[in-house]
Amino acid sequence: MSQVIDKLKLVKQGKVRDVYRCNGDLLIVATDRISAFDYILPQLIPDKGKILTQISLFWFDFFCDKVRNHLISAETSEYPAETMPFRSALAYRSMLVKKAEVVPFECVARGYIEGSGWKDYLGTGSVCGIKLPSGLKRGDKLPEPIFTPATKADTGHDLNVDFNYMAKHIGMDTASRVRDLTLQLYAEAADFALTKGIIIADTKFEFGFFDGELILVDEVFTPDSSRFWPLDEYKPGYAQKSFDKQYVRDYLEGIKWNKKPPVPDLPESVVKRTREKYIEAYTKLTERRPNFLS
Repeated sequence: MSQVIDKLKLVKQGKVRDVYRCNGDLLIVATDRISAFDYILPQLIPDKGKILTQISLFWFDFFCDKVRNHLISAETSEYPAETMPFRSALAYRSMLVKKAEVVPFECVARGYIEGSGWKDYLGTGSVCGIKLPSGLKRGDKLPEPIFTPATKADTGHDLNVDFNYMAKHIGMDTASRVRDLTLQLYAEAADFALTKGIIIADTKFEFGFFDGELILVDEVFTPDSSRFWPLDEYKPGYAQKSFDKQYVRDYLEGIKWNKKPPVPDLPESVVKRTREKYIEAYTKLTERRPNFLS
């Protein structure tokens, strides 16, 4: 699904998700678009939005006794009447959620050194002001997970910041609560995923306030918000094989794209393999058959 639902008020169209106003609540629709290096790629990844939504729903349920979340329903039959013409298209890829006052920072937990954290470490020996041991290799497991917040950018890159910067903008109490909750959820999910043969190298959360209560919003532990590595192929010192869209990034790096328009097409083989990786992540984590796929 990539079209805009013209009967509902579009609140925000992100790189891969569309958000609509729906009777005072929000309807989040995960499309099959895929982005890399801050650009939306021309090809869709079939069923990607369904897979990501179902993974988030799995984790919302997993953590239901730890933290409340924004989910009202993912059953289209329970959506407001104005969604009726679109319910078939919305099935499995949408969530009706509470409209929260979102904390304006990405809450990132890192258990392994990779991505922007690796780049920061190479330059400074630190990530977001946190000094790390010398001599770490790319992909190494950290002595303990670290909290590395980032600003939220509507366009372009998020900017890594330190904890004190975040606390200055949202208050020490809120900053401490989201930090502690981020690390707690990451640790529990990472331990669980290891039993399924998956390393969750890092992840990002979003939190918000609803009726004065801090709740979990957005997506949770999906291959778009996390780095998923196969445990049986993990080898520090190198770029890891993954179940996430790193496969697409690697392809784009391999063709020497300069990360400027025009955005290159993805070959059918890359689209197919990317879809397979998302399906594999879902199947391994949930031990469920993806019966919702087309």
